Amino acid sequence: MMALHLIIKSVLVLILLKLPLHHSSYLEYTEALAKSIQFFEGQRSGFLPNDQRTNWRANSGLGDGSEVNLDLTGGYYDAGDNVKFGFPMAFTTTMLAWSVIEFGDSMPAREMRNALVAVRWATDYLLKTVSQLPDRIFVQVGDPHSDHNCWERPEDMDTARTVYTVNAPNPASDVAGETAAALAASSMAFRSSDSGYSQTLLRTADELLWGAAWLRRATQEDSYLNYIQNNGKTLGADDNINEFGWDNKHAGLNVLVSKEVLESKTYSLQSYKSSADSFMCTLVPESDSSHIEYTPGGLIYKPGGSNLQHATTISFLLLAYANYLDRSSQLLNCGGVSVGPSHLRQLAKKQVDYILGENPKGISYMVGYSNYYPQRIHHRGSSIPSIKDHPQFIACKEGSIYFNSSDPNPNVLVGAIVGGPGKDDAYGDDRDDFRKSEPTTYINAPFVGVLAYFAANPN
Repeated sequence: MMALHLIIKSVLVLILLKLPLHHSSYLEYTEALAKSIQFFEGQRSGFLPNDQRTNWRANSGLGDGSEVNLDLTGGYYDAGDNVKFGFPMAFTTTMLAWSVIEFGDSMPAREMRNALVAVRWATDYLLKTVSQLPDRIFVQVGDPHSDHNCWERPEDMDTARTVYTVNAPNPASDVAGETAAALAASSMAFRSSDSGYSQTLLRTADELLWGAAWLRRATQEDSYLNYIQNNGKTLGADDNINEFGWDNKHAGLNVLVSKEVLESKTYSLQSYKSSADSFMCTLVPESDSSHIEYTPGGLIYKPGGSNLQHATTISFLLLAYANYLDRSSQLLNCGGVSVGPSHLRQLAKKQVDYILGENPKGISYMVGYSNYYPQRIHHRGSSIPSIKDHPQFIACKEGSIYFNSSDPNPNVLVGAIVGGPGKDDAYGDDRDDFRKSEPTTYINAPFVGVLAYFAANPN
């Protein structure tokens, strides 16, 4: 009997070892939400506060802006390097703020506070970058060529902190519009908790299509509505481009503006809703117009690397649109198929669960979540011993030994979501393969809202 007991126990252990590390009923969305927000602390530039939780980081970039006699400290490093790129940072801010606006009610109070702290770390910096409007916008700090030629901690960086500006009358519509969107969206996020700061953000915002859409939502002023109505076709809002990211706003713009059509019956904006409907139908496998590519394991896939940015942004749009349909008691018509909000939410949930571990490799693509996650991410600060443990200066090329090492990163960048697997679901955990192993703020930002929804609605 004892031998039989041991055999049964051994078989059970083997079965359990072969099972994926997660099953949807066991996924801890609240834990993942908390970690997705904490990630931004690891990306902070500037003087770090006493309550910094990612405590292997320290102050960095304290002289940023000095070459133009301006304080440009703060903000975020957007990925695994030490440059502050204004365009992706502004998009990150917009998506963090939209996460709070759309899904803040689903967040535990502590995580709502942490999310707003993450937004403000960015907006405080963005306000500095537009302090000389209308003549000048500061769009970047750090020389990417010299920075990418080094592998060093942000605390040690001695590369040029060149300040890049755009001066009137030279056009800067992309970064100006995204900064406008970021400030307008953030003004809404802060409206109930800090009305004074909310007004400061709103007063500073500019007027372009994506920015105008957010300014309309934040102010309800007809001038922005008119701008959206009159300029949509000229600026490409009718283009059915099926992606959404820091360098392409089409799908996000159409979903955002559709809220006015669905909930406020502003039918003059119907073309935006038609484009949003078309985009959503491409994601529905049962639809005749479905043409989004999926990996064999079910992950949304688009060529070009850093694929999880598509999975997180599209999941966000699925949930946001599901909310708008739900509140207006409408269905999505995809040819011969009627799609309800619950179906869109299930599509999003499959992406979320894949990222958190329900995939062919059984790996969580969020660092620090579960027992099996990427160990060798393409990230300077994470891969080099912390200044707390190794206070001696590590120069530009001295960090190469850590980059080339096969050892796991010594510092866990909690909550970081890497670029993710390729079209065959393969992931090699290789620091050198930055397209798969590098985390970015614009992958995480929309995922905050997505995880907030599923933390409150796990089934």
